[in-house]
Amino acid sequence: MEDSKIAVGLDIGTTKIVAMIGRENEYGKLEILGLGKTKSLGVHRGVVNNITQTIQSIQQAVQEAEMSSGLKIEDVVVGIAGQHIRSIQHSDYITRANSDEVIDESDIDALIDQVHKLIMLPGEEILHVLPQEYKVDGQAEIKEPIGMYGGRLEANFHVVVGQIASIRNIGRCVKNAGLGLAGITLEPLSSANAVLSKEEKEAGVALIDIGGGTTDLAIFKDGIIRHTAVIPFGGNVITEDIKEGCSIIEKQAELLKVKFGSAWPGENKENEIVSIPGLRGRDPKEISLKNLSKIIHARVVEIIEQVFSEIKNYGHEEQKKKLIGGIVITGGGSQLNHIKQLTEYITGMDTRIGYPNEHLAGDSNEKATSPLYATAVGLVMNAVEVQSKQVVEEKEIIEEIPQNIDPIVSETVSEEEVVEESIIEKPKEEKKNFLQKWSDNFRDFLDTAE
Repeated sequence: MEDSKIAVGLDIGTTKIVAMIGRENEYGKLEILGLGKTKSLGVHRGVVNNITQTIQSIQQAVQEAEMSSGLKIEDVVVGIAGQHIRSIQHSDYITRANSDEVIDESDIDALIDQVHKLIMLPGEEILHVLPQEYKVDGQAEIKEPIGMYGGRLEANFHVVVGQIASIRNIGRCVKNAGLGLAGITLEPLSSANAVLSKEEKEAGVALIDIGGGTTDLAIFKDGIIRHTAVIPFGGNVITEDIKEGCSIIEKQAELLKVKFGSAWPGENKENEIVSIPGLRGRDPKEISLKNLSKIIHARVVEIIEQVFSEIKNYGHEEQKKKLIGGIVITGGGSQLNHIKQLTEYITGMDTRIGYPNEHLAGDSNEKATSPLYATAVGLVMNAVEVQSKQVVEEKEIIEEIPQNIDPIVSETVSEEEVVEESIIEKPKEEKKNFLQKWSDNFRDFLDTAE
């Protein structure tokens, strides 16, 4: 098995760091070859707040993944989330110099580059520029303008913005852990790729990824991403509430939540009680499951209501923007009992739990199909995509190398160098998507910041 064929996703979360190794099989499905998971120390609500601990956790997860697969990890695609992520809607246009020629890729790139130059708040940077729909010479609702004639090309964009410092810190951690950065992706987009079907994205769907520190939301309609948001609450806040409400330590609170927790208080009888060993030399504590689920219920309702208000902000109540596919819940928090029923009750929308098995090969690692790993699976898919783009680019570049290179080259220059020079002369820049360009610039920045 060649090393170059493998793709690696690194999910740096608040509660866990996951390194996942995968590759595409001959049927276009994703095979998970290795999985490493460690407790995340040094990340708070999706933002790195302790570089050294985060580096150690990344190295541990990577080691574990390498051991389980017998492969060596070099480059990774990293997910970015956190409460500093926000999104804005923006319209922009370009006037084309020659309207007698059809619109091509370079025109769209020029328009996207123009949006990248938007002035952001101090300390903020544009992460993704996602075109919604285009207008050509005033003709609206065009999904694919390439090949059309027109002088004025206009588009609505969904622009995702994040804080430069937080993004750099993640890059620094990855680099210091001895890994190359193949790309950076917004986590809600990765989770969506892993758990949503094409039909759902067409019909309109809201993906809620309930992680440890944050809850990510991504809304799709007509196959296009329409809205993203990061809510700074997740599973950890529920654990915190249990810890306070029951006067127990965090470890016990987490265990109670996972083993006996429910988001629906009506399910538990009054007399259901769990006994927890007391701290050194103290009597055990008795906790009523009814009270436990009341505590959980209160916090989950708050999270879902915040997400629902974001869905309403997007305009779900308008007939044209209705999300027929309803809601898909994924992430660790989706494993809480009765969360599906509670979500349906609060929002009145159809809800299902999202498992990342949509694109996985049948014989993949059993664990990988858990909602816990939705983001990691999405990141591996992204890494596969980045790789296949690079392969296409390299192919094109090699095809462009002049075949008639004179074999009589001056003694000082080897034939290899001539080939190299011709590669350097004709880089296929326009084939890179804006995210790759951004990642390259970001990598250059990290190198110079050494």
